[in-house]
Amino acid sequence: MLTLFHHSFCPHSRFIRLATAEHGVEIQLVEERVWLRRQEFLTLNPAGTTPVLVTDGAPAIPGASVIVEFLDETLGHEMGDGRLMMQDINDRIEVRRLMNWFNEKFYEEVSNPLVTERIYKRFMSASDGGGPPNMELIRAAKTNIRYHLQYIGWLVGTRNFLAGERLTYADLAAAAHLSAIDYLGDVPWSEDETAKAWYARIKSRPSFRPLLAEWLAGVPASPTYVDLDF
Repeated sequence: MLTLFHHSFCPHSRFIRLATAEHGVEIQLVEERVWLRRQEFLTLNPAGTTPVLVTDGAPAIPGASVIVEFLDETLGHEMGDGRLMMQDINDRIEVRRLMNWFNEKFYEEVSNPLVTERIYKRFMSASDGGGPPNMELIRAAKTNIRYHLQYIGWLVGTRNFLAGERLTYADLAAAAHLSAIDYLGDVPWSEDETAKAWYARIKSRPSFRPLLAEWLAGVPASPTYVDLDF
């Protein structure tokens, strides 16, 4: 049994949950509020960030990029032509490039400020950095998402999926980050129909169902969140 230390609205954790579900792997979820900096968790990942995957016979595996490489190396061959990391080296570069784009650039510019300011701060004490949301950061993130959405639309307009002609980790990474902020209603879907249609395809997959079933007390989901057809 694999154990994933995560937070329900951590975009990187959502990415790993989608990836393990696509691999057909059952995982045990342990919610981690990283701002509490539990010593037991810091022992697993001194960086103090989620996700962290724990499995028998191996060191703790911290970080989304390291975890997906572990999943691909141990389970990828079982997926045959549907492998989430493509076989061709040039295609693999593109998958990794786009994973990096969403897990780092999109996260820094959009999903992290929105999730932190609108969700995490609700549960953080003042000493942990909690308090009223920083509206300037929220406005900047809502502006930034527009060009990211245009980029997704452009990619899908030239390919069937983000990195090529079939589903890869790149699609799961992008969809994971979008799902966290779509819950908040912060994705302007009307601005790019191509990106919207791509996301509808991804969130209609069985791997997405557990994410769509989760709710945050006191923060209702946006109308688009669970609507598979928008």
